[in-house]
Amino acid sequence: MTRWSHWALVPLLPSLLVASPVSEQDDDTAKLNPRADNDYASPPFYPTPHGGWVSDWSDAYAKAYEVVSNMTLAEKVNLTTGTGYFMGPCVGQTGSAPRYGIPNICLQDSPLGIRETDHNTAFPAGITIGATFNKDLMYERGVAIGEEARGKGVNVQLGPVVGPLGRKPRGGRIWEGFGADPTLQAIGGAQTIKGMQSTGAIAALKHFIGNEQEMYRMSSIITKGYSSNIDDRTLHELYLWPFAEGVRAGVGSVMAAYNDVNSSACSQNSKLINDILKNELGFQGFIMTDWFGHYTGVGSALAGLDMAMPGEGAVPLLGDSYWGSELSRSVLNGSIPMDRLNDMVTRIVATWYKFGQDKDYPLPNFSSNTKDATGEIYPGALFSPTGVVNQFVNVEGDHNITARAVAREAITLLKNNDNILPIGRSDSIKIFGTDAGPNSGGLNSCSDQGCDNGVLTMGWGSGSANLPYLITPQEAIGNISSNATFYITDSFPSDVTASSEDTAIVFINADSGENYITVDGNPGDRIEAGLNAWHNGDDLVKDAANKFSNVVVVIHTVGPILMEEWIELDSVKAVLVAHLPGQEAGYSLTDVLFGDYSPSGHMPYTIPKSESDYPDSVSIINQPFGQIQDTFTEGLYVDYRHFLQANITPRYPFGHGLSYTTFNFSNPTLSVGTALDSTYPPARPSQGATPKYNDSIPNPAEVAWSSTSFTRIWRYLYPYLDDPQSITASSTYPYPVGYNTTQAPGVRAGGGQGGNPALFDTAFSVQIDVKNTGSRSGKAVVQLYVELPSSLGLDTPSLQLRQFEKTKELAPGDSETLTLDITRKDLSVWDVVVQDWKAPTNGDGVKLWIGNSVADLPILCSVGDGC
Repeated sequence: MTRWSHWALVPLLPSLLVASPVSEQDDDTAKLNPRADNDYASPPFYPTPHGGWVSDWSDAYAKAYEVVSNMTLAEKVNLTTGTGYFMGPCVGQTGSAPRYGIPNICLQDSPLGIRETDHNTAFPAGITIGATFNKDLMYERGVAIGEEARGKGVNVQLGPVVGPLGRKPRGGRIWEGFGADPTLQAIGGAQTIKGMQSTGAIAALKHFIGNEQEMYRMSSIITKGYSSNIDDRTLHELYLWPFAEGVRAGVGSVMAAYNDVNSSACSQNSKLINDILKNELGFQGFIMTDWFGHYTGVGSALAGLDMAMPGEGAVPLLGDSYWGSELSRSVLNGSIPMDRLNDMVTRIVATWYKFGQDKDYPLPNFSSNTKDATGEIYPGALFSPTGVVNQFVNVEGDHNITARAVAREAITLLKNNDNILPIGRSDSIKIFGTDAGPNSGGLNSCSDQGCDNGVLTMGWGSGSANLPYLITPQEAIGNISSNATFYITDSFPSDVTASSEDTAIVFINADSGENYITVDGNPGDRIEAGLNAWHNGDDLVKDAANKFSNVVVVIHTVGPILMEEWIELDSVKAVLVAHLPGQEAGYSLTDVLFGDYSPSGHMPYTIPKSESDYPDSVSIINQPFGQIQDTFTEGLYVDYRHFLQANITPRYPFGHGLSYTTFNFSNPTLSVGTALDSTYPPARPSQGATPKYNDSIPNPAEVAWSSTSFTRIWRYLYPYLDDPQSITASSTYPYPVGYNTTQAPGVRAGGGQGGNPALFDTAFSVQIDVKNTGSRSGKAVVQLYVELPSSLGLDTPSLQLRQFEKTKELAPGDSETLTLDITRKDLSVWDVVVQDWKAPTNGDGVKLWIGNSVADLPILCSVGDGC
């Protein structure tokens, strides 16, 4: 979202990736978008599959049917179209259907807290919770975010983020997701969704799909967003994987990305939305645009889009829309079938019912537009009524406890020579770097955190939130240590004295964010800074290392950061990556720094020795003219998969993390679950019934202005037309190639939310004993990587994370037995010919590697041979 609110390559197969004319898009748009790479084109898939056939959603769809079958055309259009920019309290809201008790549906950022409001918690970012490798904390954080959304009257909280995946290490928003691995993203996303939606708030899984860099992502009347060109197998095995798990978790809504995929915009890509999301993955909720990511009217509706946000057309605040009254017109003239509109609104209403929002769900009690108690109700209008817009409802509860626990468990100890950490409370310490201190301009002085000033708590953009308060490292250390001196500067002071008893703690960071804000020359993506520390951080570390014999480096960062200038200096004894900790930055760090807790975070991405260690194809593309063709030529080999394939030793591998104690993994046992007695999953279950409506064109009077009796608000988007009776059905609309209205049978890989339910049967389980063999309490993370056999006949990464578990806090000498379950899908590859998931029969040749990181896997369990 912007502040405006806010297929390794395989041979192209005719049934999968075909060159097709640009007729999936409306004619006017098509003229602006000649395809530059016909090797990657998105084939058409029509019509949109109906929702309502999944048993878990049957009651909600039954309720929705009773309402939608009696709605007028105006009411239906109202619920699918945003009301316009600045036309309500939230970053986006739909129209309402008051006759049925359905209010304007409020949609609000962000994935780490309630954006642009007050008395909210600023939680650690997605990359931080990913680094915990703690499923329980992922769920708990999701619950807390959901509770705050509900408390503020937010119907749809815009998160979690599982795209970008982190393909591009300089990418501006990789910190919003959980890490550069599809399984880590999938588990983090699914746990977050379950937690959020347990409160009644609707989660929005985003950004669907292939949105891996910020620059040139959006289309407009003069530009065309880049095309992420992804082959079918890579799409399924990497980028779609976490979305499938999110759908399996029952997510209520999905947000389309701004960019194209295979030369068709995500918000109107019928292959992605109709076939993959709603057919193959069985998605039952609704899909919306990202803000101002709505590029056509009829084309997007036919391709499966259900909700337009925030409603406007190509230029905000003109009061026009691709939908709204134009959607009413398109239904009356027959270009959009009532069948499609009925499914759109049914998906929205059913989701509202599914999460109990018909039962005492609060209305919005805040304003994204002002922090004053009273103000304009529709500030985007020329003249607006005024009233109470902010009630200052405090929704924080005790969520600071969760926020601190997440930030603490994420802290990743990369290096600890001579066991310099933890530090004693009375030790002599000297602290350097502005990243230890506050924002010099004041708390939240930078809109949407659009600056790098003081301790880095989160990246910038719509994925941010206001900090209700901030405990800085400076404050926390000062309150705990009896012998600390602070130098809150990024230039090493010339007058510092050092003794052999001193420990220098140097704070450095690296920031990034969303493209609508540029910070220090970085337009979202880290263009100027690269992967180096900001504000001369590398020099600060080297200067401290020249002066002090004991140096600890603390890093707050959005993603991979280079350390080669100083990591092997003798005096740099320890490195802690604290990621993006949110409001509890200080005490979460001191919890670990002074030894109250052992660090238990693990790296959610690889730390390279050089940026040149990555494949060239994952660089940010800076091409100001013409549509960028961003072809994913590295295929499946992203992050650690690439480093293993290229035999490149990173500085720190994916999953790496040290502790103040030691653990022993022992007694692994392998058990068989549901037998893999076939290469492909059993036949999918039959598909349930879906609502049946009268799909004839309604009476034009239902959207006539003359039938209304309220005062119009200028720039507010309405479903009404001045002379709808003059509109007649036409058979001349230039429908996309491949368009038809006959519901297609479900694909073989589908059959349930997330895909064929048999994919998620547990095929094997590994039990392992974990014992704390050290002298301090701590938590261990057990990671399981799969090595698939060559008998599958496909080039496949040598190791792939497929499961992880974290122990409880283990005292010295204590043990815990963990169980790691592996599903059929975990052992499968995507067969682009059969269009289904292919696994080795009986698991023959599968190896399960277990350990502390992708580079430290001491335990091997082989199917057939045991552990």
